[in-house]
Amino acid sequence: MNVLVINAGSSSLKYQLLNTKTREVFAKGNAERIGIDGSFIGHSEHGGPKAKTPVELPDHRAALQEIFNLLKSVDVKIEGIGHRVVQGGWYFPESAVVTDETLAQVREVAPLAPLHNYAEADVIEICRDMYPELGNVIVPDTAFHYNMPEHAWRYALPRDVVEKYHIRKYGAHGTSHRYIWRTVNEFTGGSTHKLVSCHLGSGASLCAIEDGRCMDTTMGLTPLDGLIMGTRCGTLDPATVFYLYREAGMSIDEIDTMMNKQSGLLAVSGLSSDSRDIRAAEHDGDEKCIMAISMYNYRCAQLIAEMAASMQGMDTIAFTAGTGEGSSEIRYKVCDLLGWLGVKIDPELNEIQSDDARVISAPDSAVKVLVVPTNEELMIALDVEALLS
Repeated sequence: MNVLVINAGSSSLKYQLLNTKTREVFAKGNAERIGIDGSFIGHSEHGGPKAKTPVELPDHRAALQEIFNLLKSVDVKIEGIGHRVVQGGWYFPESAVVTDETLAQVREVAPLAPLHNYAEADVIEICRDMYPELGNVIVPDTAFHYNMPEHAWRYALPRDVVEKYHIRKYGAHGTSHRYIWRTVNEFTGGSTHKLVSCHLGSGASLCAIEDGRCMDTTMGLTPLDGLIMGTRCGTLDPATVFYLYREAGMSIDEIDTMMNKQSGLLAVSGLSSDSRDIRAAEHDGDEKCIMAISMYNYRCAQLIAEMAASMQGMDTIAFTAGTGEGSSEIRYKVCDLLGWLGVKIDPELNEIQSDDARVISAPDSAVKVLVVPTNEELMIALDVEALLS
């Protein structure tokens, strides 16, 4: 099936047109600064270079119209549309065909991810309006985590509050973690049973997956919890919010912005949210950057062990996403911190760059360690095919 995958944000829209059988990517691109001055579309076809075109994009409808016009030149019939939805809330244990009811549910749970769900719902509605003959599918990032054990998702808050406001651990990056499980399981011939999937990018999360089921994950009610990220602080004492409100006179919105957009690696390094920039400065002896990378590696190793505890062990670790795939140094240091669990990296295998899944652990490692490039677009497209065929 030829599927158009759409990932909408509040002021951006990424897209990819691909075939589920051949995995050929016919076209992909991104519309940026929607509703803002200086908007543009970057578009490439058949793996060619991306052409950046300035174009006025007052809203998501205009962006979609421009994108569909660009896709006409590819001359491929679109047979279904898959939409990445950040928050499925309490409604979506799996992907679902778009109906009036499911679209309303995406909007209902939007307060849990207001910067994303409202825009995603609008884009789904626009696609249905522009091409009513095409089926649309909702693929929530939270769905893979929906059925984790209750002791993992429940918070120790009063039950009436939890039930009224639907407070629980929802997690994120579920589509990526699901793809990593699928790929690792195939790659190892079904010998993997307890996998810790490490999605390390600007946003980062870990997931404990036992025989295909999510047993726990590091992100919580929102994507702020868990690992230190590019600009997110990760886990900290929740009373920090009350303290800053009372003692620093900061508003709730100011604290929210600080913890989501001004913290993490950016705050500790004082330089950048990009681990590549920080690692370069670390090598030059920048003490703040040395500390930022040290904290990052420490938290990652610590939480890998926590994920393993949720499964009472692990047989495989898989690194993916920008930092997970791109930084041999961070992979090595994180695994070195897990040496007490018998994790051992082969330095030469770790340095090999490849677009395919590969083993980087030493033969005598107690835990197999892999690097697995993620492909969330393909996972979304496969769900579209399964639900619309």
